Amino acid sequence: MIKKLFFPIILLLLAWAFFINPVIKDVAAGVAILLFGMLMLEEGFNAFVEGPLQILLRKATDKLYKSLGLGFIVTALLQSSSLISVITISFISAGLIGLQAGIGIIFGANLGTTATAWLVSIFGLKIKVSALAMPMLAFGILFVFQKAKSFKGIGYVLAGLGFFFLGIHFMKQGFDIYQDSINLADYAMPGFWGLMVYTFIGILITLILQSSSAAMALILTALAAGQISYDNSLALAIGANIGTTITAILGSLSANVAGKRLAGAHLVFNFVTGIIALVFISQLGQIVNNVASLTGIASDNFTLKLSIFHTLFNLIGVIVMIPFIDKLVKFLQRLFPEKKNDIDTIEYPRYLNESVLAYPQVAIKALLDESKRLFEKATFEIVSHGLNLHRSDIKGDEKLKKVVKKSKEEMEVDIEEMYYNKVKIIYGKIIKYATLAQGKFSLSAEGTEAFSRIKLANRNIVETLKNIRGLRKNVSHYMVSDNKFIQKEYDQLRHKVSKVLREIYYTQKDETPEAHLDRLEKLKKKAVRSDVLVDGTLDKLIREKKISSVMATSLANDSETVADITRKLIETAELLYINRDTLIKLTEEEKVE
Repeated sequence: MIKKLFFPIILLLLAWAFFINPVIKDVAAGVAILLFGMLMLEEGFNAFVEGPLQILLRKATDKLYKSLGLGFIVTALLQSSSLISVITISFISAGLIGLQAGIGIIFGANLGTTATAWLVSIFGLKIKVSALAMPMLAFGILFVFQKAKSFKGIGYVLAGLGFFFLGIHFMKQGFDIYQDSINLADYAMPGFWGLMVYTFIGILITLILQSSSAAMALILTALAAGQISYDNSLALAIGANIGTTITAILGSLSANVAGKRLAGAHLVFNFVTGIIALVFISQLGQIVNNVASLTGIASDNFTLKLSIFHTLFNLIGVIVMIPFIDKLVKFLQRLFPEKKNDIDTIEYPRYLNESVLAYPQVAIKALLDESKRLFEKATFEIVSHGLNLHRSDIKGDEKLKKVVKKSKEEMEVDIEEMYYNKVKIIYGKIIKYATLAQGKFSLSAEGTEAFSRIKLANRNIVETLKNIRGLRKNVSHYMVSDNKFIQKEYDQLRHKVSKVLREIYYTQKDETPEAHLDRLEKLKKKAVRSDVLVDGTLDKLIREKKISSVMATSLANDSETVADITRKLIETAELLYINRDTLIKLTEEEKVE
C-alpha cells in the first residue's frame, strides 16, 4: 500500500513545486538527467561485470574483510550501490552467500558510495562539465546503436557519464538562477534545531530521489552555489545517509526473509552511523578542518570538506559496526524468522522470488534447491507413506525385507490432498520461474538445457506421485491378502521402491554423492529387468494357478508402474545431488538480455 501511494504523492509534490516556483524546473531537470545517467551507467557496467562480478561475489566473500573490500571497490567503480544490493540480495536468496557476507558487502557498499561525492566535488564543480558531457553523449549514443554487447556497454557507460555531468550542469545553473529570486542560505538554521530540521530534509530528499548518491550530488551543487550553509549541508548529508535505508525498506517489502534481513542490516548500519554523526558532529567537523589543513584544502572549500565529512562518518560507522556483525546476524534472524510454512510444509516456495531472476546461476541454484526441497520433503514422504512404509524405517539400518514384512498396517494418508496441499503450488512456481529464466536470459544451448532438465525432473516428481496414487489401492489390498503368492509379489514391489529410496537417502547425506552413481544406475537397470512380464514371474504364477486372472492383471500393471517410479526417482536424484554443480557451472557465463 505504501509503495503504491509513494509514486502519486511524489508526482503531486513535484507539480506543486513547479506551480509555486517555475524557476525550480532547471534544478528538477538536472536531477532527472543525473538520475537517468546513473541508470545508464548501471546498464553499461552490467554488460562487462555481470558474469565475473557474480562469480567474484560468490568466491570472494569467505572472509569479512574480503566482503567489505569487495563492496567498497565495486560500488566505487560502478557508482551504484543499488546494483550491488540487488546482486547481494539475489545471491543470499539463492543461498550462494551467507547473511554475514551479504552484510559485509552492504557495509562496504555504503563506504563506496562516498566516491560520488568526491567525483562531483573534484570534477563536476571545478570544470565546465557541459563541455565534457556533449562529446560523451555523442560518442556514447553511437556505441549504443551497435549490435555487439560490449560496444553497447561502452555506449551506455559513456552516455551515462555524459548525462551525469549534464545533470550537474543543469542543477548548478538552476541554483544560480534561483539565487537571483531567492537565496535559500537566508533560511539557514544554526544549532540543535537546524541540525534536526536539515537532517529530516536530507531524509526527504533521498526518499524522493530514491538515491543517496543523487541526493549528495544535489546537496554539493546547492552548497557550491551558496544556496545552503556548510553547517546545514553536514546535516543534509547525514539525512541522505539515513534516508537511503527507507529506499531499501520499501524495496524489501515484497522480498523474502533474506531480503528483509539484509534491508534490516542496512537500516541498522545507516541509523547507527547517522546517530554517531549527529552526536559527534562538532568533533567530526573539527577533524575535517584538521584534515583539510593538512592536505592543503582551503578553509572555504566547503564542497571538498563536505566530501571528507561524508567519507569520515561512513568509515567510522563501518569501524564501529564490524565487532557487532555476529550479534547483528543473530538479531536479524530472530527479528525475521523463517515462516513455519517454509520449514514444515512445502505449500509455498522457499527459494523462489523475483530477486533470483537477476542472474542465470542464481536462478538455476534457487530452482535446484527448491526442487530438492520438494523431492525430499514431499515426494519422499508421499511415496513411502503411499506404500504403507515409515520414512524412519527406510532411513534406518534395519534390513528392508524385514521392514516391508512387518509393515502391514494401512496408513491414513490422502495422497490427493497431500499433492494439492504440498506439491501442486510449488511445482507450478518451479515451472513458472524456470520458464521466466529461459525467456529473460540470453542462454547458450547448454544453459537452455540446464533449465529444461529442471522442468523435466519436476515433472518426473509429479508423475511419480500420480503413479503412487494409482498403486496405493492394490498395495494396501494385496499386502494383507490371504493369497501368500500375491502378497509376496507386492512385498517385492514395495521392497524395490524402498531400496531405491534408501539409496537416495544415502546419496543425500553423503558429501561425495557421485560415489552413489553406479549403485543408482544398477538399481535403475535392475528395476527394468525385474518386471514380472520380463523375467517370467507372471507366466509361472499363472501356469501354476497360484493367482487369479484379476490378480495377474493388477500385478502386470503395477510391476510396470514400479519400474517407472524407480526410474524417475533415480533420474531426479541424479540431477539434484550428482549433476547439480555441473548445471550451475553451465549458467555462470550466461548473460542477461
